[in-house]
Amino acid sequence: MTIKIYHNPECGTSRNVLAVIEAAGYKPEIIEYIKTGWQEEQLRHLLKACGLTPKQALRTTKSPAKELGLMEDDVSDETIFAAMLEYPILVNRPIVVTEKGSKLCRPSETVLDILEKWPPAPFYKEDGTFMIDVDGNRV
Repeated sequence: MTIKIYHNPECGTSRNVLAVIEAAGYKPEIIEYIKTGWQEEQLRHLLKACGLTPKQALRTTKSPAKELGLMEDDVSDETIFAAMLEYPILVNRPIVVTEKGSKLCRPSETVLDILEKWPPAPFYKEDGTFMIDVDGNRV
């Protein structure tokens, strides 16, 4: 299975999702989009594949969204999208693309929906909480 993860190593959720993918035996293509930035078509395709509007994909915490006025109700999706191209941090993460689908994986457990195989149980998040219990069930 081919997997891409649009990843920010500074984000705990993103680190958890990457850890799940790797523990399941996959070698994902890791795209640190904050460093590389977004291409317009790439981001449009990714949001469409995830079924998200720019407003739904907007990272509102630890980003300049509020300072840029992007959290107001009357801000258009095109305005938010243009800001995302200029400020990659505005796109919530991690976004994972597999053959089973594309998904904004928040909370991190949602990555399990698009993986063919899971890591061996039990599996813990970096904060020590269960993601997969000892019986192999999603928590």
